[in-house]
Amino acid sequence: MRAAVLREYGEELAIRDLPEPEPGPDDAVVRVDACGVCRSDWHAWKGHGEWADDRVPRGQVLGHEPAGEVVAVGDAVDRFAPGDRVVVPFSLGDGTCPHCRRGHGNVCADGSALGFEADAPGAFAERVAVPRADYNLVERPSWLPARDAAALGCRYMTAYHALRERAGIAGGDRVAVHGCGGVGLSAVQIAAAVGARVVAVDVDGDALSRAADLGAAETVRAGGGDGGGAADSTTSVPERIRSLTDGGVDVSMDALGIAETCRNSVRSVRPRGTHVQVGLTTEAERGEVSLPTDWMTRWEVSFLGARGMPPTNYDDLFALVEATGIDPGALVTRELALSEVSDRLAAMDDYDVRGVEVVTEF
Repeated sequence: MRAAVLREYGEELAIRDLPEPEPGPDDAVVRVDACGVCRSDWHAWKGHGEWADDRVPRGQVLGHEPAGEVVAVGDAVDRFAPGDRVVVPFSLGDGTCPHCRRGHGNVCADGSALGFEADAPGAFAERVAVPRADYNLVERPSWLPARDAAALGCRYMTAYHALRERAGIAGGDRVAVHGCGGVGLSAVQIAAAVGARVVAVDVDGDALSRAADLGAAETVRAGGGDGGGAADSTTSVPERIRSLTDGGVDVSMDALGIAETCRNSVRSVRPRGTHVQVGLTTEAERGEVSLPTDWMTRWEVSFLGARGMPPTNYDDLFALVEATGIDPGALVTRELALSEVSDRLAAMDDYDVRGVEVVTEF
């Protein structure tokens, strides 16, 4: 099978012919019909994460947002059979630990991350193996095409988990989203769908226009300007958000992961508000960001982390999409061939990617 392999950090991925995976007793093999290209893939490609003992090894098949069809299962797999349409979460739990049994498989101590670890080869490939398939695989609804399901794969379900399951947003809440890439735009669409009033923040006017199309009630250009206009460096982002929301938002998300957006997000919330961190840091921060802790203590501001989503919670996400009529596929801006992935990862160096790009040709 054809697969894209990480040879050296920051260099072109190698397109190689590899043996097709065979399922173990508890596993499944999925034909990949679509796989998103995510900023987390960029972090892996750049070699980030050594500061958290989380650096992706050379030789790894990248890709962690697949959707497709089951082609083989192990003898012990009960819930799935060849021909089933599925989504593959990137957070793979063992299905037996206390966290998994309580519905929190995304923090399983013995789990793995698809496309980021040697024992979990990724889905920039024609086939991908899924361990412990009965726990980790998710049936794909008939109304959800593979391309759109790939858009759900990491960024959308991460945004849903962060806003709904971690921060608990509801109708009438004020929500700020800092960074309008794939996960940020997903957050905008989800928050607006549940009736929250969303303020979208980005440095790029086109990204903000897209956020407005997806439901943002207000947009703030980083530096202080609104929408696509020129940024006003005399007014800080938190000040603009506080002005637009009568004192701050209920929930603010950093969807990018640089120190500036993290601190801006924290400073944007009202007293007893909540910041939720989704974006991972870069080489500049190396996993550490200084925060206004005295101010957070004074105003009882909560700081939450969010990573992926447990596979057991997909039905709730599907129900929201179906009930509200929101369209995750609207985030897809480009379909790619496997050979184009390296160029699109390189484009992320300068934030030159809009929305969600998905590999559909292998």
